[in-house]
This record gives sequence, C-alpha cells and structure tokens, in this order.
Amino acid sequence: MELTLGQKFYVTCIKRPIGFLGALVALILLSPIFIATIILLHFTNKGTGVFFSQPRPGKNEKIFKALKFKTMTDERDTDGNLLPDADRLTPVGKFVRSTSIDELPQLINILKGDMAFIGPRPLLVQYLPLYSEEQHHRHDVTPGMSGWAQVNGRNNISHSEKFKLDVYYVQHIGLWMDMKVFFTTIKKVFLRDDINQADGACATKELFNGHN
Repeated sequence: MELTLGQKFYVTCIKRPIGFLGALVALILLSPIFIATIILLHFTNKGTGVFFSQPRPGKNEKIFKALKFKTMTDERDTDGNLLPDADRLTPVGKFVRSTSIDELPQLINILKGDMAFIGPRPLLVQYLPLYSEEQHHRHDVTPGMSGWAQVNGRNNISHSEKFKLDVYYVQHIGLWMDMKVFFTTIKKVFLRDDINQADGACATKELFNGHN
C-alpha cells in the first residue's frame, strides 16, 4: 500500500522527529514512575526480572525486540509447567497492566526507531504467515504503542476487526489521525477503558488462527 507524498513527508519529517523528542522527554519526566516500578517488580516477581522482551514484526515486517515491564512471575507446578497467567499475575503486575505502565519501556523502542507513539500494535511473529494480503498492509508503517484499533475496542474486538482498523489507519495516516488516537488513548488510560477482554481478568487476547 503506497503512501502519498504528503503522508511520506509527514511520517519522515514530522512524526519521527516529534516521536523521538517526545519519547526522550517522557522518559525523563516519567523516570520516578519508571524507577519505582522497577523496584516494586523486582520484589513481587520473585527475582525473575523486571523487563520482558519479545520478537515482534515492525515496519515492512522487520523483526525487532519489543520491551515491556514483566507483570507475571515464572512460578511452575510440580511437573515444571508454568502456572496459568491468572495465577502468575501479581497484584502489582495487575495494577501495572491496568494503568498501562507496563508499556513504558517501549519508549526505548521509540527512541531506537522500532516503534512510534501511534501505529498498529506489533503482534506476534507467528501471525505473519496467517495474514491475508490486505492484513499484511498493517506493516506498511511503523508500529505504535497505541493505535486506531486500540481506541476502538482494543481487547474487546476480534482480530479481524482489529486488522481492518489497522489497515484503515495506514490508509489515513496523518497529523489529524495521530492526534485523534493520541488524545483518545490518554482518555482511555485514565478511565482504564478496554484494558481487559469483556470476560477476562488478565489483559490477554486469544491467539490469532487466521480466521478469528
């Protein structure tokens, strides 16, 4: 999906510089929260670390490591299998998720250019061969911490609906679109809206199988 000249100019000359400066300023201003979260997770995660990184496809499906705060322990049952997510999610981890603080390390991804503040969320690498031709276009732009799909349902809509919204964003990328997503995201974070699935205690989503 080819971006227009105006969209290319916006992405390269406006969105990227603003994103870099914004991430740098945010890291400085939010450093007390960042440090406090690291300390709390160090103890509540029982020594299993405070950061979680996972390979994700970025722009043009180039793989990078997305960073998040680790909100679950690595506790296992007697057979050595990890306990269910709900059992490993600590009270601190649940709060960190519900307030979206777990996303703060992705500011580092923005500084590196792997991500932007606004764009389709980077999903699992294993989904790449399952996308339709249209769905692959969600990777035509840099992925974001929040996106058009996140402010229009997030975990409460199907993967297919989410991908349609992602492609819509790519088609309409621009300053007005990004401003709308940014301010709606701020509102939803304060209201803690759409953090969980309609029926779930944890902010998780069923895996995409190529159809759902």
